Amino acid sequence: MKTFLTTTCVGMVAATTAMADGHAQSWDMPMAYAATNFHSEQGVIFADKVREYTDGAIDITVHPGGSLFGGGDIKRAIQTGQVPIGERLMSSHANETPLLGWDNLPFVATSYEANEKLWQAAKDVVNEELAGQQLVTLYTCPWPGQGFYFNKEVNGSADTQGVKFRSYNTATATFAEEMGMIPVQVEAAELAQALATGVAEAFISSGSTGYDQKVWEYLSHYYKVNAWLPRNYVMVNKGVWDALDADTQAAIQRAADETGASCLAKSEELTNFYFDGLAENGMTVTDAGPEFLAELETIGAGMTADWLEQTGAQGQAILDAYNAN
Repeated sequence: MKTFLTTTCVGMVAATTAMADGHAQSWDMPMAYAATNFHSEQGVIFADKVREYTDGAIDITVHPGGSLFGGGDIKRAIQTGQVPIGERLMSSHANETPLLGWDNLPFVATSYEANEKLWQAAKDVVNEELAGQQLVTLYTCPWPGQGFYFNKEVNGSADTQGVKFRSYNTATATFAEEMGMIPVQVEAAELAQALATGVAEAFISSGSTGYDQKVWEYLSHYYKVNAWLPRNYVMVNKGVWDALDADTQAAIQRAADETGASCLAKSEELTNFYFDGLAENGMTVTDAGPEFLAELETIGAGMTADWLEQTGAQGQAILDAYNAN
């Protein structure tokens, strides 16, 4: 705790000094996904907007593909002041803070409109939790709906026994275990290598991940399930943020609001593009069959119940607000 507070305070002092003496602050922004992924591309757009709207007072350099910090290290790097800002999949932290799995409740919000409605119900509770972890959320952006990648035809759990399944959070690991598969933790930047070497044989993700990683070189089938639309979030160290003057905060938030809206629109726009790309490269892209889908829905209902038990009144308040509108 002492190290955490000391490092954060150093970041706060550095931020205050930079603004006070009139010099620009240089911010490194680690991101977990490839430079060609739309999340990373939107991160560059955000950085450009911040530079413009702050008249160069904040100069952000984006480091995509886990090149500065691996995906699993980004949040901690921001909290401890090693970098002031970064992006990460929010639900990847659900193992330490179950509330952050609000967007991984299977079949609760399966469209962009419903996902946005769920975020509006969750954001105040989530942001309060993150503030307690010395983080401020600037913007969030959903991935397209999640589906399953396999190297064979799958009609249900009878076909998935013993398959090594790449997981990226507790929800995906639960799906794997319930379907008789073996969950393997693999970051997106390492997925192609894991598939090539047999470390992983299947996974759940959007069409985006499969397209970016050219998984048709290793796998044959993609099943559209739309189980959930997970969100990435861009976060800034709270000490650094609080040390900025009000005008600079407003300029950065303006850039964040605009980027969040454009990122959401880009995600929705690309959904069918990714499906078409997978199919054009030889993959079978199809809806999950009724037996497979029914099993997933049963598993999903249990996962939502477990999440509510873990999150208590906070989780129930989110779902109540979501269902009330």
